Amino acid sequence: MSVDENKALVRRYFEEIDRTGDESVLDQYVSADFVDHSPSPGCTPDLEGLKAAFRMFRSGSPGTHRIDDMIAEADKVVVRVTGQGVHSGELFGIPPTEREFTVTGITIFRLADRKIVERWVELDMLGALQQLGVIPEDQTRV
Repeated sequence: MSVDENKALVRRYFEEIDRTGDESVLDQYVSADFVDHSPSPGCTPDLEGLKAAFRMFRSGSPGTHRIDDMIAEADKVVVRVTGQGVHSGELFGIPPTEREFTVTGITIFRLADRKIVERWVELDMLGALQQLGVIPEDQTRV
């Protein structure tokens, strides 16, 4: 696939998971032998773990993604993304706060044969936990 085709696939991936809210859409975009180098806590580093994380985030904080930047080279696509949602269900053992929150992150995808085969993620979880009131902002100052 070309760099532009890889970028288009990653863009559709985010659009489809937001539009459908259905974990089965992951099968269209993610390889059966997918490796997640940054699995969510309690999730395995494979496609089933990705689906478990999808269910956890969807039930705990339904929301949407916005792609802020996308850079690609060869078989990798890097996305700076912003997720927004409402903490309306349990998430990582945290009871619902009903607060709106925004989390930013950078994800690197590696693609092969028109599928996502690897993923690395860095998220601003400290900022998200502060917005949810789990970690007071004044306790993080140095």
